[in-house]
Amino acid sequence: MVKSTLVATFYVNPVVGNDTHTGTQFTPFRSLTRALRETTIPKIIKLANGTYSTASGEVFPLFIPTGVVLIGNETTKGEGIVILGSGKYQSPSFGVQNITMLLLGDAQLKGVTITNTTPKGTGVWIESTSPTLANNTFSNCSREGVFVSGTAKAVIIDNVFVQNAASGLVMARNSKGDVLRNVLQKNTLGIAVSDFATPMIANNKLSENRSAIALSRNARPILRHNLIANNTQTGLLIHGNASPDLGTNHDPGGNIFHENGQFDVQNFTSIKLISAGNQLSPIKINGLLEFTAVNHHVDLPVYTDIMGHWAEKFIWALASMNLTHVFADCRYQPDQPITRAQYSALVAAAFNPEPKRPAPDFTDVPKDSSSYRSIQIAAQGGFVGGKSDGTFRPHQNVQRLQVIVSLVSGLGLPPDRIDPLLDYSEFDTIPNSARTAVATAIRHKILVNHPDPEQIKPFEDATRGEVAAMVYQALVAIGQTLAINSPYINSLFTD
Repeated sequence: MVKSTLVATFYVNPVVGNDTHTGTQFTPFRSLTRALRETTIPKIIKLANGTYSTASGEVFPLFIPTGVVLIGNETTKGEGIVILGSGKYQSPSFGVQNITMLLLGDAQLKGVTITNTTPKGTGVWIESTSPTLANNTFSNCSREGVFVSGTAKAVIIDNVFVQNAASGLVMARNSKGDVLRNVLQKNTLGIAVSDFATPMIANNKLSENRSAIALSRNARPILRHNLIANNTQTGLLIHGNASPDLGTNHDPGGNIFHENGQFDVQNFTSIKLISAGNQLSPIKINGLLEFTAVNHHVDLPVYTDIMGHWAEKFIWALASMNLTHVFADCRYQPDQPITRAQYSALVAAAFNPEPKRPAPDFTDVPKDSSSYRSIQIAAQGGFVGGKSDGTFRPHQNVQRLQVIVSLVSGLGLPPDRIDPLLDYSEFDTIPNSARTAVATAIRHKILVNHPDPEQIKPFEDATRGEVAAMVYQALVAIGQTLAINSPYINSLFTD
């Protein structure tokens, strides 16, 4: 016989509710404070749209006990369901605090917006408990949106932290837990980790903060698959004896650092950080950091011949994604042509395409050739093809038009109209069969040329730098990475 626990459900509506009601769907309470006085545990409290403040009868801070699930609208991340207010709380580890809400035990908070505009105000305080926060918005708090302390083990997932004055999220003392798939934007600090905290921070998007992640004291967070981009100063800032886990040989970090104002990583400690499998440009690092190999591939190269080159950012981006291992020597040689075999290896690694065609049998690519497998993958995926005589000609150089057509057809991009091409001086040089592909590549900002982005140069040999830029832009076009600002990307199609 299976035992079931009856869960009571109470409804709150700050607009039409009344605290003398019974808290049903048709006779809701007016205040969350009233619903919390109901002693039934476990219980669900459902919140209607409106602002929950002292004006609607709330008494702050709100203490959400274990066994309580507080639900607003998870689909909208709590839009229109605003809990606004502050009260004094005596923290065992940080003294008196101004907080909106304290989560106790295994309490759950889902689908609400929390704001605390009181000076030094915190939205949600968590201390030595194990609550879940999912699909909420923490905005415009005068200090931080969420503060986690003590021995807390919280699950913080799919929330939005935006425009909080000090930090979106703070993890302090011996706290741990999972910080997953959150958006942290326009805070002074996106996430601050201090003391001995060891959270797992994974699959989050951090942008337009002053610093995305700031570590201090003995913090040891694990960082995996975060997008850390367009923060005004620093992506990852490290002080004291803090040391983040940025990946290992068998567990790559997978973090993408992109277009941060001063540095992607700024390490003020004397501890050498190890980066494995992150998209991270060596020219955006300040302090001790060492790249290490992932899954037995070669170490991230330090090219000496691309500094100041127009394609430098694109090349470093591909290198940090472990894609330039197809060029075996220690120099990248960005102005040298790229062979069909090298190009096949690059697109096979970059896109790992599903087979669309039968496996080819090129007469000049023996099965024991080092390039056999990558040519097979690229050909089956629709990126390259053979010649009419059954050969592949792996050592032949690739032309720019061949790269353009290859990327458009291999990725299956929807065709674009060709009439904007009529304004190009090179229009008549483009074969009729390739004009749609060229127009499509321009529309998706795949076509790159230095020094004049309007030039197509269809029959010139493509250089390694040009191919790096166009392959990277193709990854941008399919949403696999973020755009790099460059004046050499053809972006004339604006309609």
